[in-house]
Amino acid sequence: MSADNALLAAGAGFVLCGAAAFTLGPLVMRRIPEPILGEEDTKIPYAELAGEGIATKAAYWCGATAAVAGGLLGWALGTSAGLAAWLVLAVVGSVLGYIDARTKYLPSAITWPSYVLVGLALAIGALVTGDWGSLLRAGIAGAVAYSLFELLFTVVRRGVGYGDVRLSGLLGMALGWLGWGEVIVGLYAGFFVGAVNGVVLMVAKGYSRKDMLPFGPFMLLGALIGVLAGQPLVRLYLG
Repeated sequence: MSADNALLAAGAGFVLCGAAAFTLGPLVMRRIPEPILGEEDTKIPYAELAGEGIATKAAYWCGATAAVAGGLLGWALGTSAGLAAWLVLAVVGSVLGYIDARTKYLPSAITWPSYVLVGLALAIGALVTGDWGSLLRAGIAGAVAYSLFELLFTVVRRGVGYGDVRLSGLLGMALGWLGWGEVIVGLYAGFFVGAVNGVVLMVAKGYSRKDMLPFGPFMLLGALIGVLAGQPLVRLYLG
């Protein structure tokens, strides 16, 4: 990957992802169905979360985070076959991260269709490059990640929600296209960053271990770390 390609992809990722998330984020929030809540559960309605008009807090937040993620992904991946899938994930992730941070819910109405979009982008990448091995690894990694989080949800229900389980397969699939090093680092980084944040909140704001924190934003940040630092960290570990 040349420096020119990296710079071009970074600029395209920054502009395209930022504009798409700014426009589509609030629009999607106003249209997705509300989850079925338990008797004692409450949440901010998605439509209220989106705000009114075009230039809302949600639009700016989604647009800014997607632009930064898209730029970093473009710089890391250049004009490689997997870039399109990751740019889609940058837009989707900015919206899911905002929703989860505000409501502690990851709506399946966004997550499930994203499997189709990301999977289709990876399949087109494999068709263009002939890299069917990466596509196969993506499918296996997605299934492994989903199974791992399903197990965690069953054993440690308090720490992982089922929205996190659904998101794990999507992230595992995208990371798997890049390599097993990215999968391991990307998934582990989410737990590490989430744990550090939990400790800081416990010390600074008196949170207890029983307080449930949204894990989706940390999973998304961990996946980004996996893309940016997965291979270097694995090489460092292996000496």
